[in-house]
Amino acid sequence: MPRRLPPDAEPPLLVACALGIERFALRGGDRGAAGPPVVTLRTGMGPQAAERALAAALGEGSATAGSPVVASGFCAGLAPGMRPGDVIVAEATRDHRPGVPDVPCRDNGPLVRSLRERGLRVHTGLLRGSDHVVRGAERAALHAEGALAVDMESAATLRTAVRRGSPAVAAVRVVVDAPEHELVRIGTVRGGISAFRVLRSVFPVLFEWHRSLLLPRR
Repeated sequence: MPRRLPPDAEPPLLVACALGIERFALRGGDRGAAGPPVVTLRTGMGPQAAERALAAALGEGSATAGSPVVASGFCAGLAPGMRPGDVIVAEATRDHRPGVPDVPCRDNGPLVRSLRERGLRVHTGLLRGSDHVVRGAERAALHAEGALAVDMESAATLRTAVRRGSPAVAAVRVVVDAPEHELVRIGTVRGGISAFRVLRSVFPVLFEWHRSLLLPRR
């Protein structure tokens, strides 16, 4: 669990990811860089695991209560022409269950600008949740419904964060496979390695986004 901070300290940024390899790529988050602290949280796979982990991490009296939250890690791209290493910045996340309201990501402009300044291919749009790995015809169907990418944890992560009072939420995912580049196992093919390297480069942008949230509004 995150270490307890002094009572007057700003809440740290909480970066949530599902897999050990994702947390390894984002591992700089726990190394105490100058400025607001950042905590990386491995939630485990799937929406239920993400919801449980976030609820515990943002519980009353926890070190990360009141933290801004970013859902990060890998995702599957849905649009033709996407390739491993592309970055998805969600404008909103949508749960896999019908009738659950979308969660908007209102403060993602600085994230998009900073990622593009680093030379990354960035796409913005709807990030869809799922409770299973999406492939083939189902991927095309989700894209036809307006989704740009899909993963299993972001929607549950941001929904839980909003319910727990997080002041800002975002989802930044790296495409690990796409319609023309489906992968079987992360890290065993070139596309997976490319996505891992891009995810490692994303962390400083998340850190700067958190700092921007703490600046006085003009």
